[in-house]
Amino acid sequence: MARVVMYSTVVCPYCNMAERLLKSRGVETIEKILIDREPGKREEMMSRTGRRTVPQIYIDETHVGGFDDLSALDRKGGLMPLLAA
Repeated sequence: MARVVMYSTVVCPYCNMAERLLKSRGVETIEKILIDREPGKREEMMSRTGRRTVPQIYIDETHVGGFDDLSALDRKGGLMPLLAA
């Protein structure tokens, strides 16, 4: 199973929805980087992704984007192949 990293905050509902979707697809471990607990990580996320909002999800080295992007990828059948890599 691929490594999943998610930039997140403690109170983000979209982060929770993304986590539920990933777990429903068999992901057991999500490495969460809490940008509200580690302020320097927000800058890291913005420079790495070019985005300001959470969640920002990486599957291995592929930047998937936020929850809407993840959900759209899943609907098109593209999520499972990425996770299986």
